[in-house]
Amino acid sequence: MINKTFVKNFLKITLLFAAAFLAGRFIAQRVPSRQAAAIQTSAEGNWGLSFPEEGKPPIGNATMDELKQYDAYYAEDTEEKVLYLTFDAGYENGNTAPILDALKKHNVHATFFVVGNFISTSPDLVKRMVAEGHTVGNHTYHHPDMSKISSMDAFSKEMGELETLYEQTTGEPITKFYRPPQGKYSVNNLQMAKELGYKTFFWSLAYVDWYQDNQPTKEEAYKKLLGRIHPGAIVLLHSTSKTNADIMDELLTKWEEMGYTFKTLDQIDGSS
Repeated sequence: MINKTFVKNFLKITLLFAAAFLAGRFIAQRVPSRQAAAIQTSAEGNWGLSFPEEGKPPIGNATMDELKQYDAYYAEDTEEKVLYLTFDAGYENGNTAPILDALKKHNVHATFFVVGNFISTSPDLVKRMVAEGHTVGNHTYHHPDMSKISSMDAFSKEMGELETLYEQTTGEPITKFYRPPQGKYSVNNLQMAKELGYKTFFWSLAYVDWYQDNQPTKEEAYKKLLGRIHPGAIVLLHSTSKTNADIMDELLTKWEEMGYTFKTLDQIDGSS
């Protein structure tokens, strides 16, 4: 005769195992992979960096590998002393020309991420960038918070209006490089940019250079731009900065003296 206590305990154990199995399946279905979860959590809001060691690549909101699945980058994983120089150009206030002069003197080619206002008001400077071998990328037409744009139609419209204006101005299509305004982005944004054929570029070195009434001193600029430079850096500067215009020739010289050479963003993944 079967012991009733044994049967009772057996049923309890069976129910516990069944509950654990069902819970496990539920979690497995709803929790994304560790990598996807990491970027989903980090890639909402503002791009940010921490610098645990000077001269070494910083730690970003997401890793290089996590971003690469969206054709997105913030630096190159390399020990070679190379850097990628980029500028955000929201408007013109007389500082872009001297920056271009310094770049030409050093035979350095940069990427300028421009908005609609810059192309509309300074078409000759955009044409000069192209003529002197620089790349012009898409910083959106209106410079909105793109992380708040969730539909492909709205995202594509913001990017497409800039593409159209650039082609009307220069007679050629824009290079499909994208930088989110203010570094504000989402995983959805990264995916939409990729679907439109864009590569997204954040940065691994920048400093507070955009306040017109509170420009950094030469010493403050060098402390950040020399102290935090590292192999494979994507450097973000603003072409509106008088400090950047004043120091550009000397800054390029100092980087060269440190052993750095300059590459263009199309080379960052070894494609060129």
